[in-house]
Amino acid sequence: MGDQRSIFITGAAAGIGRATARHFAKRDWFVGLFDIDTAGLAQLADELRTVHGAGRVTTGELDVTNPEQFNECVQAFLAASGGRLDVLFNNAGILKMGNFEDVDPAIQRKTIEVNVIGVVNGVAAALEALKDTAKKHGDARIVSTASASAIYGIPELGVYSASKHAVRAMTEAFSIEFEPHGIQVSDVLPSYVDTGMVRNQEHKSQGFAATGIAHSADDIAKLVWRAIHGEEIHVFGNGQVRFLDKLARVFPGYVRRQIKKSAGF
Repeated sequence: MGDQRSIFITGAAAGIGRATARHFAKRDWFVGLFDIDTAGLAQLADELRTVHGAGRVTTGELDVTNPEQFNECVQAFLAASGGRLDVLFNNAGILKMGNFEDVDPAIQRKTIEVNVIGVVNGVAAALEALKDTAKKHGDARIVSTASASAIYGIPELGVYSASKHAVRAMTEAFSIEFEPHGIQVSDVLPSYVDTGMVRNQEHKSQGFAATGIAHSADDIAKLVWRAIHGEEIHVFGNGQVRFLDKLARVFPGYVRRQIKKSAGF
């Protein structure tokens, strides 16, 4: 088991996490599936074990806002993977569209707790294992799911957008801090992805109505694969998102006007 590359995935029961687990298992990786949705985890684990073999999957219930539980899950993962952790994929996240004043403040706080503190807890829990894997095998990776909304703050997604700005900032900082340990850090920045989290929003923002779905979950799984095999710090969902990032840095006033227009403000 210790010779098989391994990935620890949060938010693995559905959407991007589920697609990423399938993508990596298909390529002979050992996958750790972690989520609060234990029924979804069990269904996915059964599928992967049936297709790829029982020795390729481990699961665990994980609330990423709970640092003690995160530590326990990392240790359980290491026991199953032969002590190897090649990739930590911080993917768990939540989203609630709506004007700030219309969204329950408890949901806004939960967004920060899951999307930001969840990444902090993940890095803290996994860092020593990542260092050890990098020392023994020459490389280890941290990848986090950010968002195109980390490029410029998006109306009706203000707190979510802020949480993804935080993920982006941590990615940039950690990529410098952890480089001496052989750990490379990156994020993926997609636009709207065809997942239940997006499709099932009670209120669809004006910006979403203007742009619509840009990616499938499988598209983002491929971006994660690209991230762990390349040197990019930010892996953009497509050329349009990459261009927006460059434009926002050079002409922020223009980008602000365009976002206002598309968001109906």
